[in-house]
Amino acid sequence: MPPDPGTADATAAGADATSVRADATAAGADAAAAGDDATSVRTAATLLRAEATVVRAEATFLRADATVVRAEDAPGPTLVVRLDRLPPGALASAGELAYLRRVLARTPYRDLNKIALYGPSRRPGAADLDYRFVQALPDGRFDFRTGCGHSLLACVVAEGRAGPVAVRALTTGDTVLCRPRGGAYDLDFLRAPTAPGTLPTGRPVDVLDGVPVSLVRYGNPYVLVDTRHLPAHGASGAHGVHDAPGLEARLLRLRAHAAVLLGHPPHSPLPKIAAFAPTPDGLFVRALTVGGWHPRLALTGAAAFAVAGAIDGTVVPGPVGSIRTPGGDVVVSTGPGHVRVHAKRAHLVDRLRLPWRVHATA
Repeated sequence: MPPDPGTADATAAGADATSVRADATAAGADAAAAGDDATSVRTAATLLRAEATVVRAEATFLRADATVVRAEDAPGPTLVVRLDRLPPGALASAGELAYLRRVLARTPYRDLNKIALYGPSRRPGAADLDYRFVQALPDGRFDFRTGCGHSLLACVVAEGRAGPVAVRALTTGDTVLCRPRGGAYDLDFLRAPTAPGTLPTGRPVDVLDGVPVSLVRYGNPYVLVDTRHLPAHGASGAHGVHDAPGLEARLLRLRAHAAVLLGHPPHSPLPKIAAFAPTPDGLFVRALTVGGWHPRLALTGAAAFAVAGAIDGTVVPGPVGSIRTPGGDVVVSTGPGHVRVHAKRAHLVDRLRLPWRVHATA
């Protein structure tokens, strides 16, 4: 087992409290000898004792159960935490999650950067579970605005319910019905492809930095780019998408333009972006994720392609069925009120009992 950093932190906090108590004792002694100043010194001693209490409170370390789940097409595993089983007072705030990542840095899961927080839905009848995704960023910050379909599926696997499970994604507003089928899951996004807001600018095509693209908001906001509109990358079809030098930098620039258009900072994780090349066997797609190329395609990215292919006038030729990626094919379909991503698999990797640092505030 890796060393428990919670023990060391608690010991340090205890030492701080001891030091403060010593200061309080000394202040009390000064009060006894100070004559007319005794009242003010006793007040200072009281404040010091209160500070000692705060130090002890800030050093509260409890335990929380978590599950590590790996979706087969995802860049990495997801840490799944059930919110209603956290220690009393825990908020799953950025500060608490930062401490949790420091704990994980001393385990085999040091590179884990996806966190799924879930619990029973507050809208029973409409959904079974409520879920919020947190993306840990390379600079140590957290992004609470994005969605992740693979992490949503990870919650369903961690929960272990039999039969279909409806999950309400709080960040994106989507409800996704996960249906088990032959050891895998079909995921239905329960929103019509042509619903209001699917095209965030209201246009099927926008021109960014001279390049026609389609902006789609479905699961996550996405920028979809036909590489035939990128002169340096579009001539060689799927091979050009797979191996073209400079494509990543070009897509990042386009994404920055799209972010500003949609009201995000230029270096925001949103919107997501993917490039495609039409081939005789369907679309060949490469997508970017946090830290580089996605090994296959995000589940929300697959849904975005299906939606774009169902809307007249976008850059994506439709309808979209099978999507080819460097890691294998992804199958999608659309209906009047849903988009389905077929046969997604995920499995439980580990169960963890982690120290959870709860910060008490007054």
